Amino acid sequence: MGHMRPLLVLLCAASAFAAPFSLEQILGSAFPSELTAAPVGARVAWVSDARGVRNVWVAEGPEWRGRAVTTYKDDDGQELSSLTWTPDGKSVVYVRGGAANRAGEIPNPMHRVEGAEQAVWIVGAQGGQPVKLGEGSAPEVSPKGDRVAWLKGGAVWSSAPGGGGAKQWFKTRGRVSYLRFSPDGGRVAFVSSRGDHSFVGLFDGEQVRFLDPGVDVDGGPIWSPDGKRVAFVRVPARRERFAFGPVREAEPWSIRVVDAATGQGREVWRARPGRGSALFFQLAVFLWGAGDRLVFSWEREGWAHLYTLAAGGGDESALTKGAFEVESAVLSADGTQVYYQANDGDINRRHLFRVGVKGGKPELLTPGRGVEWSAQPAADGSAVAFLRSDGVRPAHPAVRLPGGEVRPLQAGSIPSDFPLAELVEPEAVTYPAADGMTIHGQLFLPKGAKAGDRRPAAIFLHGGSRRQMLLGWHYSPYYHNAYALNQYLASRGYVVLSVNYRSGIGYGMEFREALQYGATGASEFQDVLGAGLYLRSRPEVDGKKIALWGGSYGGYLTAMGLSRASELFAAGVDIHGVHDWNEVIRNFVPAYDSLKRAAAAKLAFDSSPLASVDGWRSPVLLIHGDDDRNVPFSETTSLVEELRKRGVPHELLVFPDEVHSFLRHESWVRAFRAAEGFLERHLRSQ
Repeated sequence: MGHMRPLLVLLCAASAFAAPFSLEQILGSAFPSELTAAPVGARVAWVSDARGVRNVWVAEGPEWRGRAVTTYKDDDGQELSSLTWTPDGKSVVYVRGGAANRAGEIPNPMHRVEGAEQAVWIVGAQGGQPVKLGEGSAPEVSPKGDRVAWLKGGAVWSSAPGGGGAKQWFKTRGRVSYLRFSPDGGRVAFVSSRGDHSFVGLFDGEQVRFLDPGVDVDGGPIWSPDGKRVAFVRVPARRERFAFGPVREAEPWSIRVVDAATGQGREVWRARPGRGSALFFQLAVFLWGAGDRLVFSWEREGWAHLYTLAAGGGDESALTKGAFEVESAVLSADGTQVYYQANDGDINRRHLFRVGVKGGKPELLTPGRGVEWSAQPAADGSAVAFLRSDGVRPAHPAVRLPGGEVRPLQAGSIPSDFPLAELVEPEAVTYPAADGMTIHGQLFLPKGAKAGDRRPAAIFLHGGSRRQMLLGWHYSPYYHNAYALNQYLASRGYVVLSVNYRSGIGYGMEFREALQYGATGASEFQDVLGAGLYLRSRPEVDGKKIALWGGSYGGYLTAMGLSRASELFAAGVDIHGVHDWNEVIRNFVPAYDSLKRAAAAKLAFDSSPLASVDGWRSPVLLIHGDDDRNVPFSETTSLVEELRKRGVPHELLVFPDEVHSFLRHESWVRAFRAAEGFLERHLRSQ
């Protein structure tokens, strides 16, 4: 009987922390994405991913009841993306399948012997059998409705919307992207990337011309409403390209407007030196509105804000102001209004706003404690569709009617067995990093938690690093799933802290471009260390049972915590993490040569977990898909080799043919089940 006592204690503890719901339940809601409004009437389309089964949905006013218009049935890892409407609003064009890796392989996580493809399809808004237009991606539909163009193998292909007769339309040197038809449908603008520079081109059906070419990086072409001009952004060329280090200032970027007939262009605006001189593409907005006004984002005040400018040039004026960031924006159909998402007045959430292209007081469209994104105003002005969530209710599509009423668009997107009542509302917290910087986070306290509980704890570290976790379910499918695991761990009795470490978005340019971050000093480690000390100080937490978990950049910081502070962090789950910056920089900047940049390469390595692996003591679970295009699989291979040499306890879960953001729902469930089981063994049963 004496030998049974520890087992009985363990069984009682496990029973006390039994989850009231399963991982399958918390991961069971349908995630919406790709929301887009038809160019006429009151109709929207989106992609719904229900446990890995992806389909195109459509809803229209005045009823706004969503319906699936495709009938895919398997969790097969084949993405649906790039939704775009035909000009009559009667059909939706989309892409099925992921992009090829550098070896030309399309993602095939089901290991189908016939392989997989990425292809452009079209389906009627009333449903029916989809028609394959051809292999490729990034479709654009002519405003005349007579042609669909897309990218394939470095060339531009096209066909009639009815399918059949797909053929190469034109080809040029460089990598073509960003197809944009002129308003009359007779010409198409595009970007031709050529390594250290890029051009904006124009194809008129017979020949290719390049608009105002230079030595810089030109991109983001937009047409004037009358189709006579093209505007684009010019970013000055840099010989020395790097990644994962701060860029607070640069040679200022500019906006150019070109006569589409002659190809002659001129600069109409240039950023000032200092703040805002470097263009951060992830928060970039560039629109051509009514009244011949250009709308763009700029970080002149240290925050990403919207500005307006006469297309003929002159001084800009601010549309938004304050200590918040505008993340994305779209125009109303008539071009007079800008709909945008921002964390204005609610730094750890997102809300939707509207402002005139000529200025005025912005209008908050979605007040409250929710998270809202992807505004899509109906073409007839009758409603605004968007995606939303909150602290407990997962992402779902909705529509806002003129009186302010909000209706859900997709019945059943949140299953009846989804554990809404069992979830906790995370609370916003701040804590000091080890070097004193103030860091924001979200704290998930288990129901009934109280001082003296001595609970195990987990710190979640997001990827990117250009991300921000929120006080609610996230707008990215990757972090929507991560939020689910944080809620599940809280239901199992863990205290969970989700950390918005420096170099992430949401808190201004200087926080994002933190000094010595990433490959230039790993200053974010100070935030990880501070998070551990903060949790250790909380009265609900057992300071000897604090774990780290995260993916990608979050995997990097998990590994940094375990290699530099195993005395503080008892275990970790490292999902496709970065372990040697020099290898990952090359993945994003192929021209990067560590041999020619010895000092930078040494600093990059010293900022990597492999440099401090001798201090690694705590057990770790490593999870990786071997078709990862963001973080090479070799990053896990190299780390495992070093852990084996040192006898560090580690476990592996490898997904053959999976990519960075797992394509199959089953992969997410397996990964999170393994993660929770690993933490259970190393934090609860020790």
